[in-house]
Amino acid sequence: MGCTTSTSRVVESPLAELDVPAAGEHPGLGWWTAGAVLAGQAVAGLSRRAGRGSGSIIGGRVTLALDPSALHRLSAGRRVVLVSGTNGKTTTSHMLAAALASRGAVAHNASGSNMADGAVAALAERPDARWAVLEVDELHLASVARRCDPAAIVLLNLTRDQLDRAAEVRKTAAAIGAALAQLPRTTVFANADDPMTVWAAGHAEGPVVWAGAGSEWRADSLTCPRCGRLLVEVAARWRCGCGLARPEPSWWLDGDVVCTAESMTPLTLGLPGGVNRANALMAVAAAHHEMVPAAQASEAVGALEQVAGRYAAVCRGRHTVRLLLAKNPAGWAATLAMLDTSRPLVVAVNAREADGRDTSWLWDVDFAALGSRPMAASGEHAADVGVRLSYAGLDHHTDPDPLAALDQLPPGDVDVVANYTAFFALQQRLGIGR
Repeated sequence: MGCTTSTSRVVESPLAELDVPAAGEHPGLGWWTAGAVLAGQAVAGLSRRAGRGSGSIIGGRVTLALDPSALHRLSAGRRVVLVSGTNGKTTTSHMLAAALASRGAVAHNASGSNMADGAVAALAERPDARWAVLEVDELHLASVARRCDPAAIVLLNLTRDQLDRAAEVRKTAAAIGAALAQLPRTTVFANADDPMTVWAAGHAEGPVVWAGAGSEWRADSLTCPRCGRLLVEVAARWRCGCGLARPEPSWWLDGDVVCTAESMTPLTLGLPGGVNRANALMAVAAAHHEMVPAAQASEAVGALEQVAGRYAAVCRGRHTVRLLLAKNPAGWAATLAMLDTSRPLVVAVNAREADGRDTSWLWDVDFAALGSRPMAASGEHAADVGVRLSYAGLDHHTDPDPLAALDQLPPGDVDVVANYTAFFALQQRLGIGR
């Protein structure tokens, strides 16, 4: 898409109207909520000292148990931006937090604790922050949004994930749409190239800003979410006979340039892949809404070289290991484009509660595209991965222990692609901080 074709208006909001707390204060917090916050932070500290993780989940959970209104009270007076969707939440929220931090303090659930308890912990940790950037699980978006009156919501995509927990995608999209219909003061930034996201955002009561962020995975939206008929796609534009169609975006990418009708801003990213250019587009657009100039936001976003351990490279013995996270078919579709065909590969898959118990999604990944290279199937479901690689005609060895699997590969650079719990377990074993 060229940089002069859009005529859509870019929505802005006046920063001068912000009502933000002074450093160290929470307006109207109250003694009971303050006590609940202190109790949560004490428990979180104990969890960290015991080596049980960051403590954000248990700390926030304790605070909410003592005061169910804590999220509403802690978010009062701030500009809250929620980032949600199936894939890209963590990266986009880090990008947006970096952009806003160029203007002031930001509360951010950077550890990836993306339910209400993680949001509470992040807000409690930064009482001085005028902004809050909160990554929110798509199944919890309605609940969190209802309690924190967000200034904006960034809605990235909606695809299959954790089928045993999330059911089918349209149901999730419908729930999000119903939530957006109750938020007249919230501006929604939505991906115009994902039909499920467009249908959900179309229910919004407040303004919607469309971004042409692309969609490398469309297998979950071949039919219209509104009427069920097959979607028609011509020249990368999808539509349905019922009238649902790709909106004209106000923000789009032209190669490595972020475009609006009024401006062109170069992107120079430290993170790989087209999917991260798309994430950056959404972050820059949302930051602009919060009165951060696009060039300033782009510079802050470009300084990121890893996000919560993703894309980090670490030396271990004979190998330099690069870690990537892919947890579903859509995530793998984006990851495949980032993999260097010359690098050996470890694929590690678990199926714990946080991953989803159902591993049938492996059969929707185009593993044949990996081509011939030294390869290992690993994780607690290494056998499932091994069977899938065999059906794709790929030679490999199998070892449930990712580090043992790694040791059997040739020396040099190696990519390790793992799903959620396999990724974080390996991250800890390699000594990479979340």
